[in-house]
Amino acid sequence: MYRYVIMDVFTGTPLEGNPVLVLLAASGLSSAQMQAIAVETHLSETTFVLPAEGSGDVRVRIFTPTCELPFAGHPTLGTAIALAHQSDRTSLVMETLVGNVEFTFERDDGGTVSASMIQPIPVWEPYEHAETLAEGVGVRAAEQTVFAYRNGPRHVLFPVRDIEELSSLTPDLRLLATLPDMSAFCFAGEGTRWRARMFSPAYGVTEDAATGSAAGPLAVHLARTGRISYGDRIEIRQGVEMGRPSTMVATAWGSGERPERIVVSGTAVPVARGEFLLEGTESAS
Repeated sequence: MYRYVIMDVFTGTPLEGNPVLVLLAASGLSSAQMQAIAVETHLSETTFVLPAEGSGDVRVRIFTPTCELPFAGHPTLGTAIALAHQSDRTSLVMETLVGNVEFTFERDDGGTVSASMIQPIPVWEPYEHAETLAEGVGVRAAEQTVFAYRNGPRHVLFPVRDIEELSSLTPDLRLLATLPDMSAFCFAGEGTRWRARMFSPAYGVTEDAATGSAAGPLAVHLARTGRISYGDRIEIRQGVEMGRPSTMVATAWGSGERPERIVVSGTAVPVARGEFLLEGTESAS
């Protein structure tokens, strides 16, 4: 049997934020079983905690209903906080397919745990299908260059005019599904307060309530395009239109085209526990 906990991530309120199912000790499961469990849960991501293979404290694999991801934000943060609930640890080093991710934890008087993660520095390039993407999300093509950022998953940061337009988006998911290996991360706002929506049929996600792996790239993008300064702490609200409001906090440090450090923070709360009544295989990988 494999114990799990469901965490609502980037929120301190149960049944808000972005849920992730965390299998707390997944040794013995094969990759095929992990993928099948992710299909069974039908959440945007399911994570599997395994013994560390290198210098980390644990190793984590992340699956959507359609594929394995090398890194993702809310699943790793939710998994880290789930593990923090099992001890009084103040930090954690998590091995992922993009390398080690470091977390630090804070606890309030009520026992709610918040975490900060040091995210991988993304690489970026102009997105080659910006006009199709604009048609897919139902707005006019952006006047400025649209960039794709990769820190594991590939997020295309698509600016829209204002929050009203953001809230009214009605994406053509069939058209977006023709754009491989990307999420459409649409954003609006100003200063240090931003709103976002994310659509990604390519990753098996119709709409995401909180995309933590895009929060860091958004901070980098806003800084390198002059809309904020490096070192500014931005707040990103997502999931509002889904009835799953989430809050992510992100800061990028660096200069010009050279981000040096990215930290994304948030809270997560456990909402369910249970067991998968499965037997592992000897071919786990």
